[in-house]
Order: sequence, then structure tokens, then C-alpha cells
Amino acid sequence: MAEFDLARTRKSLFGALIDARDTFGRNKEALEDPERQPITYGRLILGALVLGRKLAGVTKPRENVGVLLPNVQTLPIVLFGLNAFGRVPALLNFTAGTRNLKAACEVARIETIVTSRRFVEQGKLDDVLAAIADGRRVVWLEDIRKEITSLDKVRGLVESWMARAVHKRARTEPDDPAVVLFTSGSEGKPKGVVLSNANLVANAYQVKAHAGDVLSPGDVFFNPLPIFHSFGLTAGLLTSMLNGIKVVLYPSPLHYRQIPKLIAGTKSTVLLATDTFLQGYARAADAEDLATVRFVIAGAERVKEDTRKLWLRHGTIILEGYGATECAPVVACSLPERNQPGSVGPFLPGIEWRLSPVEGLNEGGRLSVRGPNVMQGYLDPEAPGGIAPPEEGWHDMGDIVSVEDGMVRILGRAKRFAKVGGEMISLAAIETVAQSLWPEFNHVVVALPDPRKGEQVVLITDMPHADRDSLMAHAREQGFPELWVPRAILISSIPVLGSGKTDYAAAVEMARRLQTML
Repeated sequence: MAEFDLARTRKSLFGALIDARDTFGRNKEALEDPERQPITYGRLILGALVLGRKLAGVTKPRENVGVLLPNVQTLPIVLFGLNAFGRVPALLNFTAGTRNLKAACEVARIETIVTSRRFVEQGKLDDVLAAIADGRRVVWLEDIRKEITSLDKVRGLVESWMARAVHKRARTEPDDPAVVLFTSGSEGKPKGVVLSNANLVANAYQVKAHAGDVLSPGDVFFNPLPIFHSFGLTAGLLTSMLNGIKVVLYPSPLHYRQIPKLIAGTKSTVLLATDTFLQGYARAADAEDLATVRFVIAGAERVKEDTRKLWLRHGTIILEGYGATECAPVVACSLPERNQPGSVGPFLPGIEWRLSPVEGLNEGGRLSVRGPNVMQGYLDPEAPGGIAPPEEGWHDMGDIVSVEDGMVRILGRAKRFAKVGGEMISLAAIETVAQSLWPEFNHVVVALPDPRKGEQVVLITDMPHADRDSLMAHAREQGFPELWVPRAILISSIPVLGSGKTDYAAAVEMARRLQTML
């Protein structure tokens, strides 16, 4: 682990990009996407200044600007371009559905949406855009590009050599908002999370300090995770770019056959993904497709043992991380020398933590964290422009964890414990039991109200022949009481969000429908 210098985080996002250019060289490749036309740090800053100035002409300083774009090179250019001129990108999750997108636009007071005709057409998002564009200005990047003149390009070239002076005029401070992200809504209505410049820069530097020499400028990150989620934004984009590491972006994590081929073609050494996607890539890959991958960094959901075995066949170990959108997002991550299945590794440098006791549990506690990466706060839907900060800087992670020898182990979401017959039961633990019995399938356990026992537990699984008797026998062998065995089993595909996380809200709704049929 390298030393983490908190003072270095006191800068803007665009300022950190300029630092990376000056440290690693303007001709070092920074970005690539499926078009296979890499751009350097110098060209990235030039593009951000030219495009950012055009976008500044149709927006106001400090305005939250909606960004509706996929993982291609244009997205980071828009992100850094808006930051360079003092605007705040609000990254819209185009997989969230119209209702959640409309709620996001309303809570962030979005007046302008930046998008691409090609993307909207290919993604069949015409109806979605029409629903959220009502009363808002839509800026098409194709139109902006047509307006860029030779004079604009010359001006941008000159300004790129004095980028700090140009950016200074925006008066962007480290504690000013840098982005607005929206929680996934897996367990409720999305919230607008405001992350400052310093939050994002700190987390990118924390990860590098945590990893030490494990990561180097010679690595190549492959990031198929959407940048509208914090894992894809910070871990997949900013951590690499701000530390001189090239990143390859891919627009959809669901392309299981194409992604291994592009990993091989770009000689990527670090892959970021979730357990769900990792299973798909490992199974679809040919023998040599993943040969260059040294490490997989997994997050957003627990990594299954079967997934680890799949990747070991390709000679790759999985490093499991942990975090939350509100923490920009990384809080803990495994390291090659500290990599224990079932643990998410040590806390990152600069993070304070505490555990609060939970009634009915004899192990661990509810985790809260504080540090330079913890958000400014949530957007206040009742007060335009208002931000509700975390109390005294502490963010409640909503997870029950234990910490031994500095290693963090997630016992489950606080919301993912059920009280059955007066006993606290971990839904994640029951999922582990099902996983050990049927390792090649996916499982999720949810709790529903029960008039007699307080709550009842339901297993949703894609194992076509799952039966309760087999699960009961296996649970007994594992030392679990009958009370822990799900009362009902629903055989179905597991609902998943665009981020790769299980969609618990949809899973609960499926179980409720089952309950009404019984």
C-alpha cells in the first residue's frame, strides 16, 4: 500500500486530468472504445475544451446538465468538458425506466439534456427521451459537432496548452459539485447523490494508494460497466485515467461473446465487472481470450465460489471490492496478498469506520464510514438546489459487517435480514446455502410479511428442478435450522438492474405475486 496524500485531492476533476497529462505525457493513450481509435491525454483535453465551450454556450454556470450517453469515448469528453467550464453532469441511467428517469430529472432540476441521435436510435430510446424531454432543452451532439469551426479548433488547441488558466475562469472549487448520480433504486425510489470534485479525485487516488505497485501506467483497464453508476465512473474510468492508466470502454456489459474478444484485442490487464457478468464472460471466452487479464476487480454484488473457479481456469484471480454511490464509491477492496473469499479486503486509506450493534445479532454491526470520498449529500427534493449532507460526515452504509484483522466481511444488508419467529435471519446466508447446493445457478432470497411468524422467506432461483426437500436436507447438513429454510421456492430468471446488481424491488414483487397465488 502506497502513502495516501489527502492534500493532493484538493483539486477539480478537470484539474486532476491536467495533472495526469503533465505527469504521464500528453501523447500517452488515455481512452479507447470499440471503434479502436485511441485518444491521448492531449487530445482528450483538447476535445473537452472545444466541446465544453460549446455546451457552456447553451447552459448556465453550476447548472445540473443531464447526460444521456453510453460508454464510448464521447462520454468522458462531455464529462470533463462540462467540468472544465463549471457545469455539473447529471448522469442519467437509460436502463432505469421512464418513471425513474423522470424522477431523476425532477429532483436534479435538469433543464438541458445532452445526448446523441445515433445512440437514441440504436438504443430505441425515442419514447423514453420524449417522456423526459418535455419542458427541457435537448442538445444533440451531432448538431454541436456541425457547429464546430476551424477557428474553434484552433482556439481549443491554443487553450489546451494553457488549460489551467482557461479552467481557472470557471472558478470550480474542490468542494463544488462535480457530478450528480442516482441510486439504482434496487430497494426503493432513486435519490440524487451529489459528489464533489474532491470526493471523486480522492477516491481515484485512494484506490491507487491502496493498490500500490499492483497497478501501473502499463496496465489497461477494460470497463464495460455503465458510467452512470459510480462503480463504472470512478473505479472503471477515473481511477485509471487520473493515475495514467489507459481505459477501454464498452457500451454494454451484456455482450458476453464480444467482450472477451475485445479484451484480447486490446491486451487489457484489468477487468471491472459484477459477478453476473463475470460468469457470462468466462463461459463464452475461448482459451486465449482472457490470457492478458491479471486481475478482475468485482463489485456491486457478492462473488460466488463458482465464478472464482471459472476465472481460475483462465489463470485470473478475482479481487472483490465494496462500496456505495454515496462514497464515490469504493470503501474497501481485496489485494493480491490479502484476498480471502468471503471478504472484500481492507478499508481504503483515509477512511474512518465504526460499527453499531444490531439487536438480535451476535456478530458484527451496522457499518458507517467517514472520509474524503463521502458525498456532499443527497439532493433535497423539497428545496431547489438544496443538499442534505450526511450528519457529521458519517454515511450509514446500510450493511451488517464484521471486521477481523483489518479484513471486512459483509454479513448482509440491514434490510436483508428477516425476523422469523423472533430470530434474525440473514437472507444472504440462505442464498449461500442454495448456492452451495446448486452452484451453477443463480438465487435470490426475499422476505415477505407473515401474520404468524412476522416474516416469511421465499427463494427465487433459475434452477429448473429446485425443490424444498433437497434444500432442507442440505441446510441441515450445513448446520442451519429448519426455520432458515425458505417457505416457498419460485423458479424464475433473476431480475437484474443495468449495473448487474440483483433488482430486489422486482424480486420482492415477484414473490408477492407468488404469495397471492398460494
